[in-house]
Amino acid sequence: MTASLPTRPHTIGADLRALRKARAVTLADLSETLGRSVGWLSQVERDLSEPSISDLRRIADALGVPMSMLFRHDAAPAHEAGFVVRHAARRQIGSSVEGLVEELLSPDLTDDFEVVHSTFAPGSALAEPVARPTQEVGYLVSGRLDLDISGRQHTIEPGDSFRIRGEPFRWSNPYDAPAVAIWVIAPPVY
Repeated sequence: MTASLPTRPHTIGADLRALRKARAVTLADLSETLGRSVGWLSQVERDLSEPSISDLRRIADALGVPMSMLFRHDAAPAHEAGFVVRHAARRQIGSSVEGLVEELLSPDLTDDFEVVHSTFAPGSALAEPVARPTQEVGYLVSGRLDLDISGRQHTIEPGDSFRIRGEPFRWSNPYDAPAVAIWVIAPPVY
């Protein structure tokens, strides 16, 4: 079996389309929110039009992602684009929860899943449970992390893995060391 090459490297348009679809937002709905035409937004998603910085800010707000998510920090060499993400090239993603740093390990958001590197600072916690229309599997690399999944309490230690299938969950790191986890999330939510 041979892997097929990506048809093109990472583009802002491809990521915008993937984010919009993951949120079940139509072109018409997003264009209305932005005050732009459906045609313009379609051209942006197909990389035929280039959005301004203010357009990107409004799009990021409408899709609930940080604006930095829309920019590649270090472009990959052509032979690695779509295949390899170097440590220095990871894009920070996720929420603004204090004490949580999330980085995208996937080359882009165009697959049926995303892989995320999460670092939970000592003493950090997600105050309220969240539920997402996703299936998620996590693997704890280091530290310890307390998870509440549908009201069931779990302490996760290095080498442990866990699964969340749309249930409400929250996390906390009441310990003295950072906790580092790798998550696979389908469909992409960031």
